[in-house]
Amino acid sequence: IVSGAAPGAPSVRGVAYCILIRHGRSTANSQGILAGWTPGVALDETGRGQASGLVDRLGETPFVHLATSPLQRCRETAAPLLAAHGLEAQVHEGLGECRYGAWTGQAISELAKDPLWRVVQDQPSLATFPDGREHPGESIRSMADRAVAAVREIDAAVTAEHGEHAVWAAVSHGDVIKSVLADATATALDDFQRLHVDPASVSVVHYTATRPMLLRSNDTGRSALTPPRPKGDTPPAGDAPVGGGAGLGSTP
Repeated sequence: IVSGAAPGAPSVRGVAYCILIRHGRSTANSQGILAGWTPGVALDETGRGQASGLVDRLGETPFVHLATSPLQRCRETAAPLLAAHGLEAQVHEGLGECRYGAWTGQAISELAKDPLWRVVQDQPSLATFPDGREHPGESIRSMADRAVAAVREIDAAVTAEHGEHAVWAAVSHGDVIKSVLADATATALDDFQRLHVDPASVSVVHYTATRPMLLRSNDTGRSALTPPRPKGDTPPAGDAPVGGGAGLGSTP
């Protein structure tokens, strides 16, 4: 994951490397449900295999810290890495899923008929999810702001404690990670739907003294690509450009 600077490259002050990991495929993903903060949403069989596979995929990466969303699917994804590296998780609310309010627990196929869906896709900076009986809503802007603040806060703390070039991981959710990547690449929030974050994918951000640098994005450990389906085809359950960033026309 981390390599030295190329000969002749400008030097930068040493700071931590942040590895962003989306949780593995969940039961809600495979059922096409927007889970949000619904309790008890676990990884499905595929997701459990993806979580275990992260240990081999990340190989000898010298993690010194691992932070995770409070939600079960993220904690289950983090568990194999924690065990492999002898770490305890820092549970951070700021890494939690967007609060989808009244949309929580609904089928994505039905939500796509809601007028708010187009706002979420086309102008997400203006989208606020309505409060539900059990779950409060949140704006995408608020979610993005607290996600970026959480990652930068943890990154600074890891750098202060472990020194330059320390490596840490954050296990979180698709829309949260897309927000952090958008910030790192100076991408407007209204364009963050252009970013793609698959289940169990790995992205790497390095916050240098001058600017964030995106070193890797949506690395799934696969080199094969699946072409988009013909227009009108039904995407697999769980694929949707909200609540995970899997994206229409991609494999889950």
